[in-house]
Amino acid sequence: MNKKTSLFIAIALLSSAVGIYVGTQVLAPTMPADPAVARLMQTRLPDAENQLHQLSDWKGKVLLVNFWAPWCPPCVAEMPELVELQKEMAQKNLQIVGVGIDSPSNIKQFSEKHHISFPLLIAGMQGTELSRELGNQAGGLPFTVLLDAAGQVRRTYLGKLNMDQLRSDLAAL
Repeated sequence: MNKKTSLFIAIALLSSAVGIYVGTQVLAPTMPADPAVARLMQTRLPDAENQLHQLSDWKGKVLLVNFWAPWCPPCVAEMPELVELQKEMAQKNLQIVGVGIDSPSNIKQFSEKHHISFPLLIAGMQGTELSRELGNQAGGLPFTVLLDAAGQVRRTYLGKLNMDQLRSDLAAL
């Protein structure tokens, strides 16, 4: 190999290593601090009918908090699976709560069109900040937080949920 080829390979390997590090460490969801969970549980958000709720309303249940938006394709794609999971696991102390990053009218329209059977709360841009506090360093959607019945974060997920992994994580609780 000549010097140019060797230099190119070395730069490519270094770039790959940096990319892997950034992808797995810098942008990976992190575990939130307890104050972030406390803030999430006490934040009052309206639903599509403008009734205020706090996540602490579901205290004592396993909570799956899904930050999403109607304009986010992976968010929309996972909604039918979440609806099915809520129906299946409601008797097993699971409550799914969607936290929408959009306007009340868009969330209401989406909920009615897709027959969402779990609460959809409206956070607007406040939801983005809440998700960052909960470990969503990349600010991407969907972002989902699994809290056990004691209110402790057990896992965070960035991107479309892998339902097999989620079911495994729920079974471990």
